Amino acid sequence: MTQRYPTGTDDEREAAIGAASLAVQRGQLVILPTDTVYGIGADAFDPVAVRGLLEAKGRGREMPPPVLISSPSTVDALAIRIPAYARALIEAFWPGPLTLVCHQQTSLQWDLGDTRGTVAVRMPDHEIALEILERTGPLAVSSANITGMPAALDPDQAAEMLGDKVEVIVDAGESSGGQASTIVDVTGSKGRILRHGALSLEQLNAVLEPLDAALTDEG
Repeated sequence: MTQRYPTGTDDEREAAIGAASLAVQRGQLVILPTDTVYGIGADAFDPVAVRGLLEAKGRGREMPPPVLISSPSTVDALAIRIPAYARALIEAFWPGPLTLVCHQQTSLQWDLGDTRGTVAVRMPDHEIALEILERTGPLAVSSANITGMPAALDPDQAAEMLGDKVEVIVDAGESSGGQASTIVDVTGSKGRILRHGALSLEQLNAVLEPLDAALTDEG
């Protein structure tokens, strides 16, 4: 049965983080807060759990979930050939609402879906999410909603759509962000916006102008 954990006090927060981390380690799904919207998460290195995440959302393998990490340095364990302009974006906007699609490490033993040799990586700017990630390692996390429905901005919305699919719901109140992350493809010599979100093209390019590496807009 799904357990919902409040985070209003230090003791409640510790219990919630511990329960979510244990559920992930057992191959179960969890709902957790992020700095953008609520997410549904699974151990990124557990193919069965990731498949369960996609099935819960009603998504196929052609829509692999992003991976959330707790530290910028972790990106080098997951991705290769990260260009200088992508490093500049990481330095400026992580933790934050920026997802980077990178070439994935070929040695990784995981199955996120049909990634075509890439991995979408983000470091969220949310203390509870980061504490969970520090204990679990990288998590496959997608917005906590049924595909085609609006992303959940609070735990009630997430529970209504996915509550029967997860073991733990971490309740941190209403999302402070409310807008999904901006997704940038950094697999080429110049980056491309794949999805508009919380960070604008102007904000991103302001960082890249000194590098003569402006992004193109395909979002």
